[in-house]
Amino acid sequence: MPLNYLFYVAQAYSFDILRPLQTEIRRRRGNAAWFLANPKLQPSMLTSDEVLLNSVDEVKAFCPDAVFVPGNVVPDFFPGVKVQVFHGLEYKKKGHFAIRDFFDLYCTHGPITTNKFNELALQHPHFRVIETGWPKLDPYFALPQPNNPKPVIVYAPTFSPALSSIPLLHEALGQLCESEAYEIVVKFHPKTSQAWQDLVAQYVNTHFKISVEPNLLKLICHADLVISDTSSAVDEALLLGKPVITFNNKAPQDALYNITDASQLAVAVTEALAIVPDKQAVIHDYIQSVHPYQDGLSSARILDATSQVIDLGVKRKPLNLLRKFKIRKKLNYYRLR
Repeated sequence: MPLNYLFYVAQAYSFDILRPLQTEIRRRRGNAAWFLANPKLQPSMLTSDEVLLNSVDEVKAFCPDAVFVPGNVVPDFFPGVKVQVFHGLEYKKKGHFAIRDFFDLYCTHGPITTNKFNELALQHPHFRVIETGWPKLDPYFALPQPNNPKPVIVYAPTFSPALSSIPLLHEALGQLCESEAYEIVVKFHPKTSQAWQDLVAQYVNTHFKISVEPNLLKLICHADLVISDTSSAVDEALLLGKPVITFNNKAPQDALYNITDASQLAVAVTEALAIVPDKQAVIHDYIQSVHPYQDGLSSARILDATSQVIDLGVKRKPLNLLRKFKIRKKLNYYRLR
């Protein structure tokens, strides 16, 4: 009998994380549906063949066997095993390991997160931890490496005023394209201020472009090098085997080419594009620690892990009354069942 799976979505970035799971669910003849938990998310964000559930009653009628969540919370009154798949790879952020008592299963990405969640499971024995990899990356491992006529550099800065490299790095980027040795593609975060976008836009020419492609990973796959600061793009690019230059990264690591002054950018670009074996080995070690799965089958592993928990049954979770009430208030649902 085919299983029913629900995607609980509170942010727009969740679609790219969950759609590879939907592909695998369909391959297994299962049923997938979406619940949009944010009024800013419009039904038009779904494709014509995707199923939208508009109310709690519709969710209950659908009766999911599992609910996949790339966020922090999920309604406890939704049927099914609650599965955390995470919204990013930022294991360095404190909130990544926060236990909020909503989930029955944590699908971790690699040893660096699995080990920590296994430790937490000893303190909070109401959930299980199974290492699976991250579904968002599945479609990209099978893509061929780029064969660009000249090196393509993707610049993907964060929007945060405290962390963004745009104010200090934009002139050095403009100077890079003057040599015409590189193709530079800029991908702004949607929340980047218009004033900062204008700083970068002044350099646009045939070798310096601003992309409107919504999927950053597609751009990263086509790139030879990624430049960023402190952004989720950093880890995603590393895991796809790209050298990464960061500017004043908040937690620099050996796998990165981190610079602290814009004058260092040109030399760093030359060094990163001519990556030496020792640096490549450091990046390999990083991948093995954070996300060792390069086979594009993380979604399959997540469904297998979920099936295990469905068969074993869920454990009793803490009452967590305040958080549960907040979700009920948000969805205007106060029934006991």
